[in-house]
Amino acid sequence: MKEVAVMGRANVTASGMSRVSRQVELLLVESVESLGEQGEIVKVRPGYARNFLLPQGLATVATPENKRAVERHKQNLAELQAKRMADLQKLAEAVGKYSVTLEANANEDGHLFGSILGHDISKSLKSAGYAIEADQVRLDGPLKELGMYTVKIHIYGEIKTDVKVWVVPAVKK
Repeated sequence: MKEVAVMGRANVTASGMSRVSRQVELLLVESVESLGEQGEIVKVRPGYARNFLLPQGLATVATPENKRAVERHKQNLAELQAKRMADLQKLAEAVGKYSVTLEANANEDGHLFGSILGHDISKSLKSAGYAIEADQVRLDGPLKELGMYTVKIHIYGEIKTDVKVWVVPAVKK
């Protein structure tokens, strides 16, 4: 009979708690790979919490007060993100109405002596007051001929727009 009792106690700690359900709720202060992102509430084993997460400052105990603070912080972040997305959408609409004119040296056939790259288009947009970086300009390849081109601008996430780029011959002096 004693053998059965010992085998039945294999998943029970000395305090009588089940080993399977013994976990601690923590609030992540920083993102931890394979555990969760900053602000998430996670359940971990007590030893992992006590020996690694808490001493390293990666997590804190998930008290009701901390949970409320995190929820308020998440709401503030969501509001800021919504405002930022609205501002970026306005930027996309403004850039879409603008057309860029770039001068370049070309031969009589209209072939450029060089090419127009995303950097050139970005520089022109910046000089017009639009904060567009070169990596946001999506070209299929460099523009090597005179003419009008429609260039895609990838501003952020799903916010995209098109801008007209006019490549005209440089004025000879």
